[in-house]
Amino acid sequence: MQSVRRLVMPLLLALLTMFSAIACNTSTGIKVGSKDFTEQFILGEMYALVLADQGFKVERKLNLGGTPVAQAGLQSGQIDLYPEYTGTGLLTVLKEPAQSNQKQVFNTVAKGYKEKFNLVWLEPAPMNNAQALVMTQEGSKKYGIKTISQMVAKASQLTMIGPPEFEAREDGLPGLKKAYGEFKLKKFIPADPGLRYKTLNNAQADVAVAFGTDGEISALKLVVLEDDKTLFPPYQVAPVIRQETLDQNPGIRDALNTLSPKLTTETMQRLNYEVSGKQREPAEVAKEFLTQQGLLKKP
Repeated sequence: MQSVRRLVMPLLLALLTMFSAIACNTSTGIKVGSKDFTEQFILGEMYALVLADQGFKVERKLNLGGTPVAQAGLQSGQIDLYPEYTGTGLLTVLKEPAQSNQKQVFNTVAKGYKEKFNLVWLEPAPMNNAQALVMTQEGSKKYGIKTISQMVAKASQLTMIGPPEFEAREDGLPGLKKAYGEFKLKKFIPADPGLRYKTLNNAQADVAVAFGTDGEISALKLVVLEDDKTLFPPYQVAPVIRQETLDQNPGIRDALNTLSPKLTTETMQRLNYEVSGKQREPAEVAKEFLTQQGLLKKP
């Protein structure tokens, strides 16, 4: 009898642990996270709304912070999924060398995340939120600059504004100097994202660090400098999800993969500007877009 108990008890404990985990996940719902800027708020709301519409219980954990915080939350189970960019996964999380081919970058991060973290990348959107350098129409004409090579040649005359981490990121100033040759700016102004375009538009800076889907690029008719030495990798966005969450809720894959093809660069520029330029709520903008696209059964 004792031997039977020794065999059965571990099995019962294992089953109890498994059922407890499932029950815990069911009681709290799918925990949808996001990083701490406009586009992530909109995408996080979209993921949450689409999943809720499909009958999943959802818990929002938006505005977590930067990439390290979101990645740590995903690995620890504090969140189940969040929107991430292929270029960020490649350079910041996996610390792999830069690549320029979209498909190769996606395949590299999908394989690396699965092997290192047991995380799954769902279908990427066609949008590209790559880093970019922008100037006003007047500034571009004044200095005769349309490419990054031309900007580097006149760097000593130019003030650039961008996020503080751009001074240290692999695809920031160090990467620019590696790809385009050594140069020294007249000045670099580290600033919050919300101040970049105001400062550029007031002619207090000549060049701003931007992201490809920033709504202000089209709204202010800014000139995006050609990355003529292809430094910046593609930054397609996709939901990244814990494997165990996907195993327990396989319907998440089809639900979110239906959304991804709708997210083009032009679409995200427009939606981002609805929030950052027109001061609308991300949840309102996300729901309006999903309803227009017929992605919500319960508008």
